[in-house]
Amino acid sequence: MSARKIIVTGGAGFIGSHIAGRLAEDRGLDVLVCDWFGHTDDGKWRNLAKHDIAGFLRPEGLFDYLDREWRNVAAVVHMGAISATTETDVDAIVTNNVQLSQRLWDFCVSRQRPLVYASSAATYGDGAQGFVDDNSPEAILKLKPMNAYGWSKRAFDLYALRQSARGFAPPRWSGLRFFNVYGPNEQHKGAQQSVVAHMYPKALAHGEVTLFKSHHPDYPDGGQKRDFVYVRDCADVAAWLVRHDKGAGIVNVGTGRARQFSELAEAMFKAMKKKAKVSFIDTPEAIRATYQYFTEADLTRLRSLGYDKQFTPIEAGVGEYVKSYLMSADPNA
Repeated sequence: MSARKIIVTGGAGFIGSHIAGRLAEDRGLDVLVCDWFGHTDDGKWRNLAKHDIAGFLRPEGLFDYLDREWRNVAAVVHMGAISATTETDVDAIVTNNVQLSQRLWDFCVSRQRPLVYASSAATYGDGAQGFVDDNSPEAILKLKPMNAYGWSKRAFDLYALRQSARGFAPPRWSGLRFFNVYGPNEQHKGAQQSVVAHMYPKALAHGEVTLFKSHHPDYPDGGQKRDFVYVRDCADVAAWLVRHDKGAGIVNVGTGRARQFSELAEAMFKAMKKKAKVSFIDTPEAIRATYQYFTEADLTRLRSLGYDKQFTPIEAGVGEYVKSYLMSADPNA
């Protein structure tokens, strides 16, 4: 039997569930989700409620499964990680974000299976070195991540590049540097949800939202800029890489256009058919020194691979998220 199973780690999570759902649309593939679901209140099971998922794996049993069933595994999509930028247990971060990823890399090398994994734009730190997805270890070493999460993603990027240079690589592999992702299926993330998800209940209850003041002379209050990318676009890129036999190396996934936080708020209020009302509060001291004022993906590498689909502008993406998910009685994506 030819290999047809796709393993998606973190497949019940925010980005992972969208990727799993997109791949499950291909009737020639069997998508297996590897994740913990927690309790019903967490809601992660809802992220997959509308998708035809072929099976489920607990993370602690993943490598036993791969040892037994590797002949039937067509590819691995690795989205599982500790993704909280505020996580302080660095040993847990290393175990989950670096060593687990290395084991999956080694499996995909030994069995010659493709690998797509989640890197992060957090590897760029404050952006002083720019946002070009240069695939040289020397360039990556110059990046200065501003938290342990970003550092862990940089560490695995370096591992992938160095192993690849030594000829110890999957037949094709891609590390996706996601920028500021927003959209459905993030309700379980709590404080780590996107700005839109945090603003919406405040706008609904009070007709007003708060944003951080600027503590940088080059940016007005609300004028801080991020590359806000809709989660469905992230799933499109990942699924395209799996289906089209593309190996991207490390590649940016964003819109390529930085937008202001105030514009994001305006898009949300417009979708709610409310007048925008925004006030500003001081950026907390705990994060002020590491706060990013600008991110913008350079998409040259992704476009050179042949991915030509346009990314969703925030007016359309936030509009869909608000009207079809946050305001919906049946929000399962």
